[in-house]
Amino acid sequence: MVVAWGLEHRTPGPIQAIGVDEVAYGKGHQYLTLVYQIDAQYTRLLWVGKERTIKTFEGFFDMIEEDLSGKIEFVCSDMWKPFLRVISERCSNALNILDRFHIVAKMNGALNGVRAAESRKLVQDSYEQELTKTRWCVLKRKENHTEKQSVRLRDLLKYNLQTVRAYLLKSSSNNSWITSHPLGLGNFWISGPHW
Repeated sequence: MVVAWGLEHRTPGPIQAIGVDEVAYGKGHQYLTLVYQIDAQYTRLLWVGKERTIKTFEGFFDMIEEDLSGKIEFVCSDMWKPFLRVISERCSNALNILDRFHIVAKMNGALNGVRAAESRKLVQDSYEQELTKTRWCVLKRKENHTEKQSVRLRDLLKYNLQTVRAYLLKSSSNNSWITSHPLGLGNFWISGPHW
C-alpha cells in the first residue's frame, strides 16, 4: 500500500544526474536494472526494472519522458554496451561518466594479455625468463605491493619490453581520474556523449 501510494504521488523531475547499474537476485542470472538520481543535494532510487536488457532500461526513459531525459547532464554507468547505447540515444546531451572499477579491470586484462604473450615468446626464443612472477607486480597498485614485488617491479622497469610499455601506459592513465567531481561523485572516468 505504501509503495503504491508513493508511486502515485512521486514527481520524477527535475533530474541533473543519474546512475544506472544492475543487481543480481535469486539463483542463476536474474537481474534488476536500477536507476538512481544522484544530484549533489538529492539522492534517491528512481526506478527498478526487471531484467538487464535494452528494453528494460528504455522503460525508465519512457517513464520520465523526453522532456526530463533531455535535461539530464550526467549519467554514471559501467561499460555494459547496451547501457551505453541507450544512454547515447536517450541522453545524448549528457556526459557519460564511467565507473573506475570497470576501466581498471579492462586495462588490467589488456596488460596481462600483453605480459602473457610476451612471456611465451621469450620462452620460445630461449631468452631468460624476465617476466616470471611479474603478474601481480604490474597489475596491483604500487601502494599494495609487498616489498618483494616492489623490488621485482623496479628490476623489470629496466628492460625495454612491451609489458613495461603497457604498464607505464596504464600507470599514466591515473592522471585522467577526477577526484573531486562537482556533484561529489568520487573517482570516475569521463566519457563524452558519443563514446
